[in-house]
Amino acid sequence: MSDGQFFRTLKILAVADEVDTRLYGNRALRARTTPDLILGAGDLPAYYLDYLVSKLDVPLYAIHGNHDAKPPIEGSAGYESCGAKWIGRRGVRVGGLLLAGFDGSLRYNDGAYQYSQAEMFAAARSMVPWLLLNKARYGRYLDVLLTHAPPRGIHDQPDLCHRGFDAFNWLVHRFQPSYHLHGHIHLYDRRAESVTRVGATEVMNVYPFRELTLTVQQICRGHPASPALALRRRATRLAAQSNQLNDRLGRPR
Repeated sequence: MSDGQFFRTLKILAVADEVDTRLYGNRALRARTTPDLILGAGDLPAYYLDYLVSKLDVPLYAIHGNHDAKPPIEGSAGYESCGAKWIGRRGVRVGGLLLAGFDGSLRYNDGAYQYSQAEMFAAARSMVPWLLLNKARYGRYLDVLLTHAPPRGIHDQPDLCHRGFDAFNWLVHRFQPSYHLHGHIHLYDRRAESVTRVGATEVMNVYPFRELTLTVQQICRGHPASPALALRRRATRLAAQSNQLNDRLGRPR
């Protein structure tokens, strides 16, 4: 039996950093097209996310921002109570969409969701087996990378708090998702750059919200017994080879 392919178009509402009156209100929401999926890029109150989920009645996947408090005050448990699924340092497949998320910002104090460049590189490297498995299964590594902070040198700012992560540049260059969506950088000047193309990837600042449409490829396997375990082992071997190469080149793992 041969594999079949078809394409599905998903409407996505991405929100970050600020409650926006264009969304927070019955009349405002009725005037907008209902999305298939909501993505939360951090630093948003649970009541706002709960409102969007309850009114739009669609799935919500979210990561934490640098101002979010650690559990149990407002962590993953708080996200679950408002209908969101937390995907910090995780990859998921939803409606055919391959989605990966990373919390927080560069470390500048003792906040819960702050990381050094090396820590974020380690988190990104841990995602490699899942990405390689996606390539083997679906013909691509990733559709959407969702982060709070931007990649370094793209949409970021020079101060420590708002500086981007090198690991995100590596992920974008190596795995070429269709979109890298981030928040964290508040834009008050419409002339400021908020969308930048890097290869096949559109890096997009979604503050305070963005509506976008993404077409994703679906693959129907003709034979039900696809060797998932063998693919997993192959992905692990390739990840180990990648780490060995980086060790020889002196790059962080």
